[in-house]
Amino acid sequence: MRHLAPTRPFALVLLVVAALTVWAVVGFGSGTPVHADDSGPLVATSICEAHELRALAEEQPDLTIEIPKEFDTPWPTREACLSYEAADDPEAPGPLQPIPFSHKHHAGLYEIDCQYCHSGTDRSRAAGVPSVELCMGCHSQFPAAYDAEFEGIRTLKEHWENREPIEWVQLHRLPEHVKFQHRAHVRAGFECQECHGNVEEMDKMYVTEDTIWWPWGLPAAKLEMGWCIDCHRNNGASQDCLVCHY
Repeated sequence: MRHLAPTRPFALVLLVVAALTVWAVVGFGSGTPVHADDSGPLVATSICEAHELRALAEEQPDLTIEIPKEFDTPWPTREACLSYEAADDPEAPGPLQPIPFSHKHHAGLYEIDCQYCHSGTDRSRAAGVPSVELCMGCHSQFPAAYDAEFEGIRTLKEHWENREPIEWVQLHRLPEHVKFQHRAHVRAGFECQECHGNVEEMDKMYVTEDTIWWPWGLPAAKLEMGWCIDCHRNNGASQDCLVCHY
């Protein structure tokens, strides 16, 4: 009977040679970046894309880029572009908002105080959200390039023109029978980050995880009753039921 086994190593050798040939022709492993189209320069189609092409050109000096005049402007900044994109990322934790607002950009990079936007937290039971008028106080002074680049800015200005509030998606929501006093906690010296996490590092806002474990082995997640009671106990605050339920 005819024996076919010796043909298998030969076929394997052919496959290896073919793979090496493709590797050499395409250029992988040569140390030179391979682009989908090396026939001409990479052309920016927006201001944010222009920022990214400049950054890419710094990493790859041999790369040829072209920035059209209408996109050759520092505004919006690259930081604004990156934060906007991150805040509008559906895969990131937290719900999508009507406007992709980045706390990292405003409270982090520009160090805007929490109470500038969430005014009255030291005087009111509820923190509330900034009015459209407050947002426009800053954004009405920005170059028109922001409107063209970011849909969220156009949405903001549409609400201003139509005199409509922005319907933000609430994150830190307690049951109706729980009366949380923002002013009591702010006046006691607690930072916003104690409950809301490091918002100055968040492009897209979400409820941060924080679970405590009671001595008898039961967990209590953030904003649950056990989590709040544990904080009251550790800080010498009242644990009377009527403090939160009245």
